[in-house]
Amino acid sequence: MELIGSSYKGDTKNGRMHGKGEYTFPTETKYVGEMKDGMFHGKGVLHFSNGSKYEATWENGIAKQGSFTFADGLQYQEKDWDYCDGYDRRFYSERCNGLRPAGESQLTDLHPPRVIPDGCYDCGDGFYDPKTRVITSHTGRFLRNADDSEHEWIVRTCRKAWDEVAGVNPKSVATRPEESSSIN
Repeated sequence: MELIGSSYKGDTKNGRMHGKGEYTFPTETKYVGEMKDGMFHGKGVLHFSNGSKYEATWENGIAKQGSFTFADGLQYQEKDWDYCDGYDRRFYSERCNGLRPAGESQLTDLHPPRVIPDGCYDCGDGFYDPKTRVITSHTGRFLRNADDSEHEWIVRTCRKAWDEVAGVNPKSVATRPEESSSIN
């Protein structure tokens, strides 16, 4: 565990996780619950570093039945999921608390949104630096390297640290002769 940056606090049997315990992954995700023969087994909860959680019943390291709750309290539903579909694109906090007044944009489910470091993107679980192709947690801890597919998706869809001007560049618009004046 120490080699990969994980840790465990709890009961053991024959040098293996067994009984109740807390296993922490290198990504700061924590499993709190029952263990058997070194694996998640019984009732347990995965607590993710972004505040979301997955509560499940585990058998030999495999989740057999569970439920996922987002950091803002929204619980995922496998059937009849109507959140963030093509008809209703509001954030969950907007569904619970109403829309913000005109002129106060809500760019993320957090208000105010996180400040993105210069040159980076907010990719949801952390910040992405396209120069290094590294994703770090919002607290600055290394999460992963982005492959080509993830890089392309982040650059195309995620919020940037900089503003981009949309519209026509006035310097690129050709003027018609009758619009230019010349003084003789």
